[in-house]
Amino acid sequence: MLYPQNLESKLGFDKIRISLQAACESNLGHEFVQKIKFSSDRNHIDKWLAQTNEFVKIIESGELFPNSNYIDISPYFTKAKVENSHLAEEEFFDIVLTLKTLNRCLDFFRENRDDYSVLSELTHPVYFNENLLWSIDKVFDERGKLRDNASDKLYQLRKAIASLRQRLRGSLDRIISHSKKEGYTPDDLSITIRNGRMVIPLYVEHKRRIKGLVHGESATGQTVYLEPNEVFEINNEVQELEYAEQREVIRILTELTDLLRPEIESLQGIMKFLGLIDFIRAKARYAISIQACKPKWSEQRGFEWEKARHPLLLEKHRALNKPVVPLTMGLNSEERIVIISGPNAGGKSVCLKTVGLLQYMFQCGLLVSVDESSEFSVFKDLFIDIGDEQSIENDLSTYSSHLINMKNLLSHVNKKSLFLIDEFGTGTEPQYGGAIAEAILMELNAAKCMGVITTHYGNLKDYADKNNGLANGAMRYDIANLQPLYELEVGKPGSSFALEIATKIGLPKSTIEQAKRKVGVKQVSVDKMLGELQSQKQEVDRAADRLKVRETELEELTEQYRDLKAHLERQEKKVLNAAKKEAQSIVTGANKEIEKAIRVIKEKEADKKVVKAQREKLERIKDSNRVKEETFKTELKGAIEVGDYVQVIGQDTVGQVAAIKGKDAELKMGALTSFVKLNRLEKVSRKAYKKQGQQTSYSGFDYTAKRANFSTKLDIRGKRAEEVISILDQWLDEAILLDEKELQILHGKGNGVLRQVARNHLSSFKQISSLKDEHVERGGAGITVVHLK
Repeated sequence: MLYPQNLESKLGFDKIRISLQAACESNLGHEFVQKIKFSSDRNHIDKWLAQTNEFVKIIESGELFPNSNYIDISPYFTKAKVENSHLAEEEFFDIVLTLKTLNRCLDFFRENRDDYSVLSELTHPVYFNENLLWSIDKVFDERGKLRDNASDKLYQLRKAIASLRQRLRGSLDRIISHSKKEGYTPDDLSITIRNGRMVIPLYVEHKRRIKGLVHGESATGQTVYLEPNEVFEINNEVQELEYAEQREVIRILTELTDLLRPEIESLQGIMKFLGLIDFIRAKARYAISIQACKPKWSEQRGFEWEKARHPLLLEKHRALNKPVVPLTMGLNSEERIVIISGPNAGGKSVCLKTVGLLQYMFQCGLLVSVDESSEFSVFKDLFIDIGDEQSIENDLSTYSSHLINMKNLLSHVNKKSLFLIDEFGTGTEPQYGGAIAEAILMELNAAKCMGVITTHYGNLKDYADKNNGLANGAMRYDIANLQPLYELEVGKPGSSFALEIATKIGLPKSTIEQAKRKVGVKQVSVDKMLGELQSQKQEVDRAADRLKVRETELEELTEQYRDLKAHLERQEKKVLNAAKKEAQSIVTGANKEIEKAIRVIKEKEADKKVVKAQREKLERIKDSNRVKEETFKTELKGAIEVGDYVQVIGQDTVGQVAAIKGKDAELKMGALTSFVKLNRLEKVSRKAYKKQGQQTSYSGFDYTAKRANFSTKLDIRGKRAEEVISILDQWLDEAILLDEKELQILHGKGNGVLRQVARNHLSSFKQISSLKDEHVERGGAGITVVHLK
């Protein structure tokens, strides 16, 4: 049961219907939007949510899915059912476009059945006669007109018409050319059509110069349109052939309509399928626009929401570039009813409407704007009492209308009901209003139903604090700045902060003191204590948030350290194994040469010259096998200055510092210049610079080859954190040399470590102007777009 009848407009769901209609491609989807209804069937809801969720994946993946020509051709069916009737050419063309859209949809789900299994199930009852599409499509051109070869007779007729028109135009061109020379015809006018016949324009005063039939005159009356007698017969022949052409066209269209007529029932099923696809896509588009998701099912009665956002408020604030404070709350068997209190304009009513709207959307099969970890369950009934229902016609006051709502609520509420009451008990004398509200609350608690209530009444807060099944909730408030925080805190009642707000507004101090005496010292002390507790809670929460951020950063750094350590250990083993193999090879080779030398000396009977030659040969072998000293180990100490020779740490790149600008150095490498962070450079000797310069000549830099082989997209998915840094450095260096302006890094979403590592490293480059997520339909947070200066 839904109560009251205007529940949708009170919650704002009517505006969501409008947004869904705007997201549809055609009227086919609009019909399904109007049919959206609240359901308490878990299987139906789960199917609707799964369909929409799969379509969100289609959109976000960027896969090509038909997005046009969802044309409603159902109005043509009534006309086509009549025997000997025929559809018009444009109507058949609409049918062709629609069937082609259907064909592409079926092909898509056939090829991606495993990825989108729930949506693919929708294709099973669809019967599509491909011969019908082929039969109609082959006789129509891309403009929706019958082709000349639609039939042999049509081809012959159009060929004859074209030939006669050519003759006719030739005769008229000759006549009008003569008329222009004689001044009978304006120079800027030519042959035109009147009443389906070709005519020539003449000045009205010269209309009798040429024999013929006048078919009309211009708006000014200065020109007449004359059909010369000379072409009268040709025009008649053309017109007769055009009549014959029209009869042939009607014959062909009638045959096609006869072919279509037996398929009308299947075409109606096709219309339903395309409308449903259009509707589901509209739901997916809207879900993406409000950052909605498919939540989890709660196995218990109630719900547990994380980061819930009111969708309409989200859209409004996005337009104003304002954030929306998310709502975190839940209802369960221990806390079935939450009593929310707090200052006016503090967000109580928005909180209440968020609960009602999101639950209603969920049970209508729409994805909801909450965190994916949130849990939902199904309620059979939804009752709300929000806003002013005063009615002059029905002689109802505001309070009377509230009491009628409470009467209906108490008559129908049960364990499967969810109720929402705004400003409970207001509208009459507080003493009696509070007492009646408390009595109603007792009955609601006894009915074991679930609900959310907003109020200012202290007796309701006290009742919630002392009875099982209820919980107090407070809208948090910044006491220091006297500003609402729009955050719900369940577990304690909230203060209205009436005295504090009155003080800020500027009421006289004497008035405030008098009000305190009227309220009583005890009540003032309680409100003051609530305020102080809230202030302390805010400080504790802020400290907890900072600690959580630090812990997350520490975990990520620890993981990176472990990866780096494991990588270095693997590299160390590889280097040692390679060195051992090389050493073994050198020793083996040296032994062979020594044995060869001994053999030669013995064979030559220790001849001095031979001994000397063999000794020199062994020395050369010794020199050639000596471990070469690495060029870049010749590091120099001290700060890097202009003119120093430097090496990029971890690379073979060397150069000379041409200038230093802040933390960047302008590095000259042969004919190339690049800017590198100072902390990425180390000083080397001039000798080391020259040696490495000979080994790595920059004069051979092939710009064309680099440009041809360079990709502006870098995929680092599956890479370890320590690998990513060097890959990014090399890739970005080439991008800067090639003067690229926009790059894309595909790191995936996952737990966000690769994204964080890449962005932290890239933020240190002066040449980068901005880093941002890709558009949500093209990868969103899984791709970082890099803009270079």
